[in-house]
Amino acid sequence: MIDAASPAQGAATRSVKLEQPPVGLYVHLPWCVKKCPYCDFNSHELRGALPEADYRRALIEDLTREYSGAPFTEVRSVFFGGGTPSLFPAATIESCLQWLDDRGLLASGAEVTLEANPGTLEKGSFAAFAAAGINRVSLGVQSFSDRSLQRLGRIHDAGEAWRAIDDINGAGIGRFNLDLMYGLPDQTPDEAFGDLAAALSAEPSHISHYQLTIEPNTLFHARPPPLPGDDSIWEAHLRCSALLAERGYRRYEVSAYALPGFECIHNLNYWRFGDYIGVGAGAHGKRTFPTQDRVVRTVRTRHPSAYMGGLPVVQESREIPAADRVFEFMLNATRLTGGFDDRLFESTTGQPIGSVAPRLREAVNLGLLERMGPRGWRPTDRGQRFLNDLQVLFLPDDA
Repeated sequence: MIDAASPAQGAATRSVKLEQPPVGLYVHLPWCVKKCPYCDFNSHELRGALPEADYRRALIEDLTREYSGAPFTEVRSVFFGGGTPSLFPAATIESCLQWLDDRGLLASGAEVTLEANPGTLEKGSFAAFAAAGINRVSLGVQSFSDRSLQRLGRIHDAGEAWRAIDDINGAGIGRFNLDLMYGLPDQTPDEAFGDLAAALSAEPSHISHYQLTIEPNTLFHARPPPLPGDDSIWEAHLRCSALLAERGYRRYEVSAYALPGFECIHNLNYWRFGDYIGVGAGAHGKRTFPTQDRVVRTVRTRHPSAYMGGLPVVQESREIPAADRVFEFMLNATRLTGGFDDRLFESTTGQPIGSVAPRLREAVNLGLLERMGPRGWRPTDRGQRFLNDLQVLFLPDDA
């Protein structure tokens, strides 16, 4: 049973207030050379010339409107995602960062990440991106096997991946992530292990190591490839996790591993239920307004041509009710192996920790959650493996 240090039922009515969480900026650059058959992100195959100038203008106008309507505090991280942001010139990146800098909104030492795909880069590209302000790169390698890359519909081969890594190192960008998938079509555990060993030889500071999943509205969903069985995938996961730990990479989130001090600040802010400004076609955002006791999510219009066409660019604006904040917090924070503490829960949801005392007790009694000091909680190994079962315990009663 849960110990006496659990939040008391009487604490459920204690008054707590929303506080302003840290703020990040997400910039969506939606075009790709080719849509991957497993991808369900808002990405669009590029047909013709890249409308870089028009899209850059739309981004700056979007940022200006967002800030004018509801000024935000300094931005601690910026993430250029896609799509394939590395299709854009460094000038696009620089213009967004300059907009922040001109207003004193870019925090000193802010993490600035660029997603990039091998096969879309010319030699020297990363030097230009670094000069524009990029200090972290997330490279979408996915595999170092040419056969697997072909099965995934990727436009690059292993050689181009290694050349991109050399270019990152040559540009002096010390913080870089490799995206790597396992459970690929017909992939054996030995092949998944070999893929990871190849990735580790590049000495990245961070690895996103995740299982290929088949999502609705993708080509793979319509025509599923031959995937390994569950036992094979679990063996690959266990062997790869052991290798990462052996090499000094700490698993700090479901699929995120980092050397000490190289965790992704931007993604940690998501998982800690922080705020983020989302600009660009299809970008999502979350804003907290403490004095109004409001948390609001926004979605930009998805299609690039509509986004560049002007107002309105906000397709959806939705206030998160207090009960839903609890579930959304848990949906994110339980992904972290280090868990969360009572203060983070209360300051970002505006709800007393006692309001979820029965659910916390149930999670502990099921072996999905455990105490972390007097005021902290973290998922157990079982909770990490059966994360959905842990998260649904915090659904609103009427869900």
